[in-house]
Amino acid sequence: MGKKEKTKTKSGTPLRILLIVVAFIIVILLGVYIYGKSLGGSAKDKNNKNEIMVTIEKGSTTAGIGKLLQDKGIIKSQKDFKLYTTLNRYDGLYQAGSYAFSPSMTTDTIAKALRTGKTNDITFTIPEGYTEYDIANKLDKIGLVKKDEFVNTLESAGFASEFTFLKGAQKGAHRLEGYLFPSTYTIPATSDNNFIISSMLTQFDKNFTAADRAKAKEMKFTENQIIIVASIIEKEAAIDADRDKVASVIYNRLKAKMPLQMDSTVQYVLGLDNNRKKDLSIDDTQVKSEYNTYTNRGLPPGPICCPGKASIRAALNPADTKYMYFILSDRLDDSMAFSEKYSQFLKDKDAYYKARKEKEGKGN
Repeated sequence: MGKKEKTKTKSGTPLRILLIVVAFIIVILLGVYIYGKSLGGSAKDKNNKNEIMVTIEKGSTTAGIGKLLQDKGIIKSQKDFKLYTTLNRYDGLYQAGSYAFSPSMTTDTIAKALRTGKTNDITFTIPEGYTEYDIANKLDKIGLVKKDEFVNTLESAGFASEFTFLKGAQKGAHRLEGYLFPSTYTIPATSDNNFIISSMLTQFDKNFTAADRAKAKEMKFTENQIIIVASIIEKEAAIDADRDKVASVIYNRLKAKMPLQMDSTVQYVLGLDNNRKKDLSIDDTQVKSEYNTYTNRGLPPGPICCPGKASIRAALNPADTKYMYFILSDRLDDSMAFSEKYSQFLKDKDAYYKARKEKEGKGN
């Protein structure tokens, strides 16, 4: 009889496959865990410190919070935020409230603030030359206010009893134009419209001193008139060296009873409807408005922006000149060409537009 051959079993093969699968799963899970943990130290843009207001409503989910943070441009990915939260067991720990976050903040920092519920301060800057509507737009964009509600507060009849200098301001909706002082502000993230506006008016009061008021009186101008002049300087002069000379042109024209013919005053009217232009047409200069200094003599009824300290100083300390005209110079460096005679102004005007056309033709 022949010998039976023993068959070899492969009972070890399924076990090896199982171990490989388990090991693979462990590696994947470990990778996800490490990745999730690493998200805590990441920031969307470490160089962008511009703060944005975020309001977390009561009952918000982690997914909802993540979407809000992503939509506001504070974090890169709501999915990554959700993963980070889950791995760190923070689900359900985030608290309602108003927070000031920036893209430079790490996920750890954001999550910690949300867990503690400690609302922080927000810092923002109002540049020189902003109008009250520019300010409303900026504060709305960073989430600090709702634009329409903020404008309604601006246009209310309040604040005059607290800030006596407003008694000399123009009447009507634009009463606060010119007095919301350009500066960097740090205020509680929960601040309401009244607090924000009061903070800006307080800064104006600190920066327009008793000595400034005395100087205005000596010049036989009211405080409001000085701020009107300063606001025009702010919009017309692009460099500091020209501010006092622009001031001199304004005062020289007022003394001569000439229309100021300042483009910036027309741009203010057009800007109220978001129609600001690079160059004004003849029709633009005929727009019906008290602010139009082409069709009305003297100063407009109120400031056309919120001027900074340098323009206020120039309004109080104009250069001693006989200049009656100015236009951007043909150097195209934002400096002005000033002149006493209209004939020279026309030459300066031709030189500027010729230089600008040549530059545009070169594609620079």
